[in-house]
This record gives sequence, C-alpha cells and structure tokens, in this order.
Amino acid sequence: MTEQRLIIEMGMGNDLHGMDYTKAARRAIEDAFRHSSLPVFGVLELPHDAMRVQVTVAVQEPDQLDLEALRATLPRGRAEVRAVQGGLNVAANGETIVIAQAAVEAFLPPQRGWRLKGDQGA
Repeated sequence: MTEQRLIIEMGMGNDLHGMDYTKAARRAIEDAFRHSSLPVFGVLELPHDAMRVQVTVAVQEPDQLDLEALRATLPRGRAEVRAVQGGLNVAANGETIVIAQAAVEAFLPPQRGWRLKGDQGA
C-alpha cells in the first residue's frame, strides 16, 4: 500500500561552542517540531504507530552524527533518521559554529473516508 505524506517541516539548529553535530541536529529537529501539530490522530482515532516519520539531517560532517540518539528524540511514529552532507560550519573567534538543517516528514497509509487535497489515488 502506498503511503501518503501528511506533513513536511523544516528546522534549523546550531551548536555555538562545542562543535557537536548531534546537538545541532537535535535542535534542528526540535525546531521543526515547533512548527507543526498533527491533530488528525485524535480526530480519526489513529494510533501514533500508524505513522512513519522520516528525518533527514544535513551537517558538514554527517559521519559525526549519532543517528540512534537523534531517533530516540522522536516522540511518535516509526522513526527513521538519515544524515546527508550539508549545513554549515562557520569560523568565529577561534571556534567553529555548527549549523544543521532538518526535514521531518510524516507518512500515513491511505485512510478510508477522507483524502488529502490533490490526492487522486484515494
């Protein structure tokens, strides 16, 4: 069964002094969460584990991310986190500021009785 993307949110986070990529990525994910709410679960009485959450995090050194720690911060759904090269490292006063970007996407299996606008398959 094809999933329907329900939401895409973007966030940005940084670590000013520790050059900690995971800390900056966690803040980017939390920033994305602050921009969204999914009342559909309560309205339709859907269990949260019906949702697949896919997070893509971009930092200059993706191999420095603790993906399991980031996955553990996701409060709902079946979570996947992947790292890609991106974000920024900015030199400032002898330190490196790490800036991370995150895209958080939520997917549901097709639901009966309602459809997303523009969805021709339901």
